[in-house]
Amino acid sequence: MKGIKTILIALAVLVNLQASAQQGDYDPDRALKYAQGLAFEGHYSKARDTLNRVLSDYPDYADIENLLAKTYSWEGQFDLARRHFNRLTSRVRMQEDIWVAAVKNELYAGNTSIALGLANKALLYLGSSKEVENIREDLLSDSSEYSESPVVQDSLQTKNEGYQNWITVMSAAEVFDEFYDPMLYGGLEYQGITAYGKIIPRINYSNRFGENGLQYEVDLYPKFSKTFYAYLNYGFSEAGIYPNHRAGMELYANLPNALEVSLGVRYLDFRETQARLITGSFGIYRGNYYLSLRPFVTLTDARDPGFSGSFLARKYLKDSMHFLSIRGSYGFSPELRQLRSGGTLLAETVLYVESQQLLFEYQFHGKSSKQAYRAELGLSRQEYIFDSGSFFWVFRAGFNFLLGF
Repeated sequence: MKGIKTILIALAVLVNLQASAQQGDYDPDRALKYAQGLAFEGHYSKARDTLNRVLSDYPDYADIENLLAKTYSWEGQFDLARRHFNRLTSRVRMQEDIWVAAVKNELYAGNTSIALGLANKALLYLGSSKEVENIREDLLSDSSEYSESPVVQDSLQTKNEGYQNWITVMSAAEVFDEFYDPMLYGGLEYQGITAYGKIIPRINYSNRFGENGLQYEVDLYPKFSKTFYAYLNYGFSEAGIYPNHRAGMELYANLPNALEVSLGVRYLDFRETQARLITGSFGIYRGNYYLSLRPFVTLTDARDPGFSGSFLARKYLKDSMHFLSIRGSYGFSPELRQLRSGGTLLAETVLYVESQQLLFEYQFHGKSSKQAYRAELGLSRQEYIFDSGSFFWVFRAGFNFLLGF
């Protein structure tokens, strides 16, 4: 009897809507309440029939389109829901419940990076929202993947994608326009997520100037609170093409308004020369975009301080495993390739030569969510150590394979 009664009421309201529409006058608020009743009882398709009819006559009625988008989200049709939420948030920017529904749609879809981006964008327009702020805090506390620390720069952070462990196989090659032979790079990395943060042991391989070398590294990524986390690094190599020792530490802070700042130090021991680097970062999230700036001040006993800087611009696409990035650096880079002068390898020359670099990255899904691939293309301009003011060009191509389990 209840089902028959619901059908009769629905027919009566639809007939009334059609008749009223023909007369050019009906109560859209009453239609909204009726559609809400249907939706809350799980009759999403019937609710959408009413909502679409009203929306065709009142295309700017935000509550109607918001409920329509919610019915798609509740039914698991996240792409259709997103289409409506995008239209709504582009024109109705001060309505909290629309932003909350749009963020939750991405959470239901498993797109945690997009959800965080929308939460940041919502707070930008709303100023404050307890519900949006709570969602954002939960996302940040569940995973550090949104913070562009050195760990994130070199590996995938995807606790919210359901995998606690990742293996990454890295490969790259550099080709020079003159003088130097091609250089080859490779690496194997494991990333594990624990209750205290991430641990990432890594083996790096290089073939440069006809010499092979290995470097052993470990990164630690401890979390202290929802606001503070840190980066710790130590690396060792007996090969002359790597520093003998390298170490680093940095403290990060997540600030209001989707801002992030850090301050840290690096240490490089090149056997004959030691260097200390002071660094930091400033990052900002806007929608699905992340922007970061990082300066370096290089201090050695032999020379005046050297200055360099880098930037990162990243757009997250479907989720945190799918993104486009542009990286750039200028000045005295502490991370670029070593050079030779005659038959002598000058490992410490990375501290003194002028360089500019631009690198494009694209990371995307494999056939399953536990597989990801990252391709990179880059172009560098670097100064000769033995001919100040003269530069050579370097083309870089790389490909990484990531497997979660």
